[in-house]
Amino acid sequence: MVFLRLIFLHLNMSNSIDLKKGLDIPLKGAAARKVIGTAKGDVVAVCPEDFAGFAPRLLVREGDRVLAGSPVLADKSNPDILLTAPVSGTVHAVVRGEKRKLLAVTIDPDPTCQYVEFGPLDPAAAGPDAVRDLLLKSGLFAAIIQRPYGIIADPSLKPKAIFISSFSTAPLAADSDFALGGEADDVQAGIRALSCLTDGGVHLSVSAGNYAKSPFHKLEGAILHTVSGKHPAGNVGVQISHISPIKKGQTVWTVPIVLVAAIGRLMRTGKLDLLRKVAVTGPAAEDPAYVEALPGTPVSALAAIGEGVRVISGDVLSGKAVGRDGYLGFFDNQITLLREGPEREILGWAKPFRPKIFSASKCYFSWLTPGKKYDLDTNVHGGPRAFVETKCFADVTPMDIFPIYLIKACLAGDIEKMEQFGIYEVLPEDLALCDYVDPSKNEIQAIIQSGIDLMIKEMA
Repeated sequence: MVFLRLIFLHLNMSNSIDLKKGLDIPLKGAAARKVIGTAKGDVVAVCPEDFAGFAPRLLVREGDRVLAGSPVLADKSNPDILLTAPVSGTVHAVVRGEKRKLLAVTIDPDPTCQYVEFGPLDPAAAGPDAVRDLLLKSGLFAAIIQRPYGIIADPSLKPKAIFISSFSTAPLAADSDFALGGEADDVQAGIRALSCLTDGGVHLSVSAGNYAKSPFHKLEGAILHTVSGKHPAGNVGVQISHISPIKKGQTVWTVPIVLVAAIGRLMRTGKLDLLRKVAVTGPAAEDPAYVEALPGTPVSALAAIGEGVRVISGDVLSGKAVGRDGYLGFFDNQITLLREGPEREILGWAKPFRPKIFSASKCYFSWLTPGKKYDLDTNVHGGPRAFVETKCFADVTPMDIFPIYLIKACLAGDIEKMEQFGIYEVLPEDLALCDYVDPSKNEIQAIIQSGIDLMIKEMA
C-alpha cells in the first residue's frame, strides 16, 4: 500500500512547472501569521461590480429582511445567476452612481447571523445537476470564473476543465497554507463538488517550494501540479497556459481557493458561509496581520487607515483602489495600504545612488541588496509616452505569447491579431507586471481589458 502511495505521489509530482520569467516585488508590510480579531462593520455590502459580465437586477428594497444566502441581485441576461446576502439583517440602502448605475446594496447585519437552510449535499450521490442548482440558489455559482474573458461562468456550459491555484505569488499575498490550513476538509468537499461539473477534471496547482508542508497536496479527486518561479507563477492563467492552453472555441473555469472552501462548506453544512481570513498588508499598515471578515465588509473595519493612504482591495498589481469608504471585494482575501506619492522628483532618472528605490531593470544599485524590502508608494515617476520596443514585457510574462504585440493589437482593436497573439489565454492580472516594468508608463491592464471588452462585444 505504501509502495502504491509512493508511485501515485511520484506521478503527481511529475506534473511540475518551473517558470524562469517573472518578478517578485520586494514590498514591505507582509502580514504576520496571526489572527488579531474579527472585523464587524456597520454595514456589509453586495457590490455587483465585483463580478465581470454581471448586469444587476434588484430583488430587494430598503427595509427588507434578508438571511445569509437570500437573493439580493439577479443577472438580467441569465436570471438563474444570483448574488446573495453574505449576512443576515435589514437592507440599509441601495447605492447608485452616475446614470443610476447600481453600485452596492448595503445590509445592516444582525448581532447573530442567521442562514438560509439549503441543506447539505453529497455531490457524488446527487450528481452534477443538483450541485449546479445548489450553487445557483446560494449565489456561489458567481464564484466560478469563465475563461476566455474572465466573466461569470455560463451554467449551461460544461467546461474543458476546472483550474484552481492553491497559492498566490502577488506582492504580500495572503498565505493560503495559513489562511486555509484548518479548512482542508472544506476545500476537499469543494473539489468533489466542482469535479461533477466537468469531464476534464479539476486541476490543482501547489507551490513546489512548500509542497511537503502544504495541506493541499494531500487532497483527493484533483489532478495535482507543482509550480515554481517568481510572480506571476501563482496566477491560475499562467498555470493554465502551461497545463492546457485555451484555444478558440474552448472554455475553462477557475475558482479562487478561498471560494473553493466556501463551496465545500455549503456542501457539508447547507449554509452560505463566506467568512475568511483576510491579510492586512502594505507599508502603511500599522499592524500587518490577519483579520476574519466577510466580503463586503468596510475596509475601515479591517484596519486603521491614516491620511494620505491608498486602500486597495487585493494586491498592489491587480487589486482595486476602493478608498477609505470602500468594501472588501468578493474574490479578495487581502487588502493593501500604500502611501500616496504626489511629490515630483527633479532629475530622478539621473540619480543612480537611490537605496530606498527598487528597480526591476537594475537602473539603481538596489539590486546589490536582494533581500531588502522597500517602502514603496504610488508614485509612477513619470507620465505616459510612446511605447518603447524593449524585452521588458517578455521578461516578466512566463507564457507562450508575445505581450507587446498583443497589447498593440488591443490598442488597434484588431480582433484577428488579438486572437493570433493570445487574447483567449490572458486576463489583465496576467500582464499586471507589464504595468510595473513599462518604461512608457502605460496602463497595460486597462489596454488588455479594452481588448477583452471588444471581443465580448463583437464575438458574443
